[in-house]
Amino acid sequence: MKTTSKDTGKPKSINLRASKKVLEEDSLTKFSPSWVVLNGKDAPAYKMELIGRIREGVKKTDWKQLIQFTESTEKEFEHILPASISSMQKKTVYSKETSERIYELASLFGLGYEVFDSKDDFKRWLMTPSKTLGNKIPFDLLDSSFGFEMVENEIVRIQYNVYS
Repeated sequence: MKTTSKDTGKPKSINLRASKKVLEEDSLTKFSPSWVVLNGKDAPAYKMELIGRIREGVKKTDWKQLIQFTESTEKEFEHILPASISSMQKKTVYSKETSERIYELASLFGLGYEVFDSKDDFKRWLMTPSKTLGNKIPFDLLDSSFGFEMVENEIVRIQYNVYS
């Protein structure tokens, strides 16, 4: 799918397979986790906005939308999130720590979709042992900030064809 960035007007290439309920960029709340998947930015104002959103807490509806958008299940993220799925189901807004992890996931998935061109290709890579990550499955490393950093760095190396 070809989309145009609302901020720059420039076309951006994202080839994502349609899911049962396709979420259009126009239907996403600006700066929600799902919006972040499609609109990764490095501008300081962007990051300041995300810090504010993390401090306020991610709403349960935004978390559910991200799960749907990434064609995942809550169970898949159970070992990554700092709160149990059962406690998350009881809340309407999540803690700062849980919200930060949700935004980290959104950012990582956005980078992965950009580099791998499809949700399926990225998810396949996430679940395949990586030689450069010590033959570990990248997804299994996402339960710590160091693991997140290692996986993100590996995706960037793939993006620039710099293999270790």
